[in-house]
Formats: sequence, C-alpha cells, structure tokens
Amino acid sequence: MTTYEQDGPEAREIAQYLPYFPFKGIPRFYDIGGFLEKPSVFQKIVDIFVERYREIGVDSIAGLDARGFILGPPIALALKKPFLMMRKKGKMPNSIESPAYETEYGARSGLTVSRDKIKKGDRVLIIDDLVATGGTLSSSIQLVQALGGTVVECACVVELKMFINPDASTGLPNRTKLFQDLNIADVPVWGLISEDVLNNEATLHKDYVDDGEEH
Repeated sequence: MTTYEQDGPEAREIAQYLPYFPFKGIPRFYDIGGFLEKPSVFQKIVDIFVERYREIGVDSIAGLDARGFILGPPIALALKKPFLMMRKKGKMPNSIESPAYETEYGARSGLTVSRDKIKKGDRVLIIDDLVATGGTLSSSIQLVQALGGTVVECACVVELKMFINPDASTGLPNRTKLFQDLNIADVPVWGLISEDVLNNEATLHKDYVDDGEEH
C-alpha cells in the first residue's frame, strides 16, 4: 500500500489544478472545476482515496451536498460500497435533520439523510471537497451518529489548516474547539492538500465580478 501524505508529491502535482478566485467575499476560493476537466488528475484523486479506504475498511460512503456528490460516487463504485447523499433541508423524503451549523460563509440549516441509509454499527466514510471551519462536517457526523453509525473518517481533497486550532487572538473559527464542544473530537479528518501548496492564482477575465451568493 502506498502511503499518501498531506502535501506530498502527488498532492503538490494535483494542487496545480486547483486555482483560487476571489469569490463569495473570500480572497481564496478553491475551485475543484480545475481538476474535474482533467480526467487523469481526477482519476488520480479517486485512486488515492480508494487505496486509503480500501485498507481502512468502510461499509458506506456519504457525500455532502453538493461537491461530495461528484467525488463520492466514483470512490464508492471502485470500493463496491453504497453511496448515500447528505442533502440540504427539504430535498429528500424520509429523512432526519442535524442541528443548524456555522460555516465560513455564515449560518446554515442542518443537513439531512434518509433514515434507512445508515444502520447501527455501520462504518461510514464522509466525503467532501474541502474542510475549513468544520461546520458542515460536524453536521454530517451528527447525522451518522444519530442513526447509530460510526464515522471512520472525514475525507476532503483540501484541508485549510488555518482553521484547525488557531489562536483565539486571530478571531478565526476553531475547528478543534467546535468538535470538542460537540463531543466528536474523536472523529479524524484527512485532507490530501493544504493551503500551504495551493498557490495557483486564477487568471481573471477583465470583466470578472464576484457574483457568489450572499453568505
């Protein structure tokens, strides 16, 4: 088994295809569309995650609305495991809802999952494109636990380390403290690439405007 490290050689190569834009009022918004248009790079990401979680072992894979719906299914197919969706409120029948949560964009209502998709004792892998403050991941973890499952790991292509455990003086949200407060600090989070190697600034069209939704 190959051990893939955060910001290792493979991650640095993939980072070239993750440009950042000023978007939604955030100076560095990382766009996974950069690697989605490169089949060989997208396949490499899938292969890395498949190898990691084939060794660890999972019963199902949960993708978060909406980019987790892109990343999760090819990984689930390769592992021959069920894929399930964690969606925004009002999008799915027969579901339970997690508490509201905060993200780097502001407050969000809870995520939902169908009641019959997770059974007691299931080992669930949670997939999303990026983890920042951890608000969305915390919501998904609570859903799995509410149905009696165990989150094996939360896996993301990008992990913004600046939010892991910043000093209080920075005023930044603290993911470590959030997980501790919610009693989910034992759930591991793994990101392939950190902001330390994401240095590909997008070339903006002269008419570019930040037209992201309000947050």
